[in-house]
Amino acid sequence: MPRSVVLTLLFALALALPHGAARAQVRHCLAADGTRVFTDRQCEDIGASDYRAPPASADAARVPQNVCARSVQDLAYALDEAIRSGDANRIAALYDWAGMGTANAYRLMGRLDAIARRPLVDVQPMYAGNREDEYGYETPDPAGQPGEATRRPQLVGLRVEQTLSNGSTPSHAVFGLRRHLGCWWVRL
Repeated sequence: MPRSVVLTLLFALALALPHGAARAQVRHCLAADGTRVFTDRQCEDIGASDYRAPPASADAARVPQNVCARSVQDLAYALDEAIRSGDANRIAALYDWAGMGTANAYRLMGRLDAIARRPLVDVQPMYAGNREDEYGYETPDPAGQPGEATRRPQLVGLRVEQTLSNGSTPSHAVFGLRRHLGCWWVRL
């Protein structure tokens, strides 16, 4: 049998097969304990209900997609807003992901999600050296000469002050800083 006849028959047979019957729909469900579940079955079959994402707020619509903090002050403000929004993805947009592998990225997203879920108290700058107190204010050096020029403290990170879900137990996370391609980024 000529090759072209065989190919024509195979093509006709392929057209006769039903279309789309094998495709499964992935459903996003909310279990009774509040966890989100992805399944190919009906949500009711697994004792869950359809997950409906909360409507986007007006603030979320104004968030720029590409964030490039040109100063540490801009970065601190963006980090504050990202944590207050409760969205780990907004925090992740400020993170320096260069050189990170997949497994580490998943672990880091878990940490960022935990930070996003906790109530924010404040974002404070952290300085290097021992001449500054915990808030970055210079303390006088008793051995120093009066009128001696003082060195400007080096900013090394941002300290995120939070409380746990009970509202009273303090918690904090310290982000390092990195300048890359003209933008400031945070690192854990």
